[in-house]
Amino acid sequence: MCLFRFKIWWMLPHVGSCGKDIPVESQMLLLEARQKCAVDQSDGDYTSNHVFYILFLPVLEGPFRSSLQGNQSDELEFCVESGDPAVQTAQVLQAVFVNAGENPFELITESFKYLEKENGTFVHRERKKMPGILDWFGWCTYDAFRTNVTPEGIDQGLQSLAEGGAPAKFLIIDDGWQETINEFTTEGDPFDGEIRFAIRLADIRENKKFRKNSQGGSDELVDGLNDIVKHFRETYDLKYVYVWHALAGYWGGLLPYAPNLKKYEATLMYPVQSPGNVGNLRDIAMDSIEKYGVGMINPDKIGEFYNDLHSYLASAGIDGVKVDVQNVIETLGAGFGGRVSLAQKYQHALEDSVARNFHENACISCMSHNTDLIYSSKKTAIVRASEDFMPHNPTLQTLHIASVAFNSLLLGEVMLPDWDMFQSKHFSAEYHAAARAVGGCGVYVSDRPGEHDFKILKKLVLPDGSVLRARFPGRPSCDCLFVDTTGDKKSLLKIWNMNACTGVVGVFNCQGAGWSDEGKCIKAYDDCPESVTGCVRPMDVEFLGDVADAEWNGDCAIYAHNTGSLTRLSRTGSLTVSLKVLEYEVYTVSPIMDYNRTVCFAPLGLIDMYNAGGAIESSEYFDEDDKCIIKMTVRGCGRFGAYTSKKPTWCVVNMKQVEHSYESAKCLLTFIIPTYVGPNNVTGQEVKVKF
Repeated sequence: MCLFRFKIWWMLPHVGSCGKDIPVESQMLLLEARQKCAVDQSDGDYTSNHVFYILFLPVLEGPFRSSLQGNQSDELEFCVESGDPAVQTAQVLQAVFVNAGENPFELITESFKYLEKENGTFVHRERKKMPGILDWFGWCTYDAFRTNVTPEGIDQGLQSLAEGGAPAKFLIIDDGWQETINEFTTEGDPFDGEIRFAIRLADIRENKKFRKNSQGGSDELVDGLNDIVKHFRETYDLKYVYVWHALAGYWGGLLPYAPNLKKYEATLMYPVQSPGNVGNLRDIAMDSIEKYGVGMINPDKIGEFYNDLHSYLASAGIDGVKVDVQNVIETLGAGFGGRVSLAQKYQHALEDSVARNFHENACISCMSHNTDLIYSSKKTAIVRASEDFMPHNPTLQTLHIASVAFNSLLLGEVMLPDWDMFQSKHFSAEYHAAARAVGGCGVYVSDRPGEHDFKILKKLVLPDGSVLRARFPGRPSCDCLFVDTTGDKKSLLKIWNMNACTGVVGVFNCQGAGWSDEGKCIKAYDDCPESVTGCVRPMDVEFLGDVADAEWNGDCAIYAHNTGSLTRLSRTGSLTVSLKVLEYEVYTVSPIMDYNRTVCFAPLGLIDMYNAGGAIESSEYFDEDDKCIIKMTVRGCGRFGAYTSKKPTWCVVNMKQVEHSYESAKCLLTFIIPTYVGPNNVTGQEVKVKF
C-alpha cells in the first residue's frame, strides 16, 4: 500500500502487488510480507506463514527530497530532486528510510520518532501543542459563501446554528475577506474559473466588505474587522475566530506594485513543476498559477510579511489562521537553493509568526501534502488530510473518507489530520458526520445559513458546543490496509480509534470511485454491488488493552449506533455487517470487566452520539458496605448506556438518584444524564451505579 500525490496538493492511497503498481510521487510505501516458518509439533512439523511489515519512507537529505516510483520492470526507484538546477549532487546517503516490524501501526510510529530524533527537521505530533478549536464545534464560511462572504452572512449562519441547539464555538472566515486585485479581467467580462487562481493580494488589511463608514457618514473607511469579530464573539460566545490566507499571501501571491506591500519586495515568478507532479493528474489551479505567475515575496522578507499580517489580525481579535496553497512553494525553488530550502524558510517563518502573535498553536496547514513541508513541520499541529469536501460532486464522497483515513497513516505522525468541513444538510451528511466522530479530528460544517440538519449535528455536538473527540488520528484497521476499499467491490473500510475508556470502530462502504492508473484520473465505478458484507471485531481496535484493567480476559461489549444492538464478544470474535454505498455503522467497543465476581460491566457512554464512548472520561470500581459500585466521570448529557450482567440497585448522577431501565436480554442499562449548567459542564459529571 502506498500513499502518492495524485495531484500537486493531495495524496491518495493505492494498493498493488508488484513494483509497477507504485505510482510516481509515492511518499510512503508499506509492504505486507509473509515468511514461511517451520513449526515443530509433537505430531510432526508443518509450515506456517509469519506476517510482518516493511516500511519505506522517502525523506529529506539536506536540500534534496525524495519520492518513490515503480517501473515496468517491477523495480522500485528512488527519485531525488532539489528543484533548482544549481543544486546538484552525485550521491545520496540517507534519502530513503527502511524499517520492519510485526505491528504496522507501531512500526510507523517508531519509525517517525526515530527520524525525528536523527534528522531533527520535524517534531512528532505527540510532542506538539494542540489548538483549542479541536474540542469545539465550528463553522467555516467557504462552501456556504465561497468568496462572496460578508459579515451579514456570517452573522446569519452563526445565529441559525445557535438557535437550533448546535452552537458554533469556533469560526473560520475563509477566502473572501482579503483585499485583492484581478489584473486579468475587467468589469463585465464573463467568468473565467482559471483566472481566479491568478488574483493577487493588494493589502494586508481586510477588504471593503469587512469595513464600515466612520461616524458622520464620511466616505473615509476605518478598520472594521475588530468590531465585527468582537460582535461575533460577544453575541454567540465564540471561543476562537480564524481567518484564511495562502502561504504566498494569496493564490497569485502579492501584487508587486501595491503601495502597502512594496516593502516585501515581491517579484513575479513563474512556477516550474516537477515531472512527478505532472506525471499523475494536472490541477487547474496550478495550471493557472503557472500561466499567470506568482507575486513571490522575497524569502528574506517572508518573516516580516507573516509577522505584519498576523500581528494585524491579532490586534483585530483573530485567534489563528488556516494557511492554504502551500505546495506552490515547491515550484519556485530555482535560484533560492532549491525547493526544500525555500519551503523550510517559509514554514519556519510562518510557525515563528504564529507562535509570536497568537496565544495557541493556532494554525491549520492546507494543500501541503509534500515531504518538503511534512518533514519541516516543527510546530504546526493540524493538517488537512485530503482534497476538499466537494458538495456538488457525488463521485468524491466515498473517496474522501477513504483517502483521509489512509493518508492519516503518514500525516498523523507529524500533525493531527483535519477531515475538512462538511454540510449537515447533504445527501452524504450522516456518512461524513460519522467519519468525523471516529477521526479524532476537529468537527466543523459549512452549512448555508438556515440549512442545517440538527438531528445529525446533535449526534456530534453537545449543548455547550463541545464535541466528543477520540484520542488518536482515525486510521484503517489492520485487515483493511492492503485491500482496495474504494474499488474492489467487496471490501468495507473500518476506521479505528480510542477514547479514554473505550474503543470505537467506524465501518463505511466506500466503494464507488478511485484512482485509475490507466487514465491518470479519478474514476467512478458504475457496477458496484448493491451492498458489501464484512465483519467487525474487537481486535480491529489497536491498543484496546491499554484502557482495560490488568485482569481483563479479552471479552468486549459491542454497541452499534444505528441498530442499537449490544453484543458480547471475545477479543477474536466478530460481527457481520452489510452496508450499501454511502452507508455506515459506528461500533463502541468497551472491555468487559468482572468486578469481584459480582457483576460484569462495560460502560458505553452517551449512546445517541456517534462516538458514545468519547463521553466517558474515567471509570473505576470500588466496594462500599459489601456492595459493588462503579464510579464514572461523564461529559455531556443525554441517554447513557452500559453493558451489565445484572440489574443495578440504583444509579446516581451528581449525587441525585435517577430512574434507570434494564433490558436483561441485551444486558443493556440505560438512564438519562440531565443537562448540567455549571463549572463542571465541560470537565464531566459524576455518575455512580450500585449493585
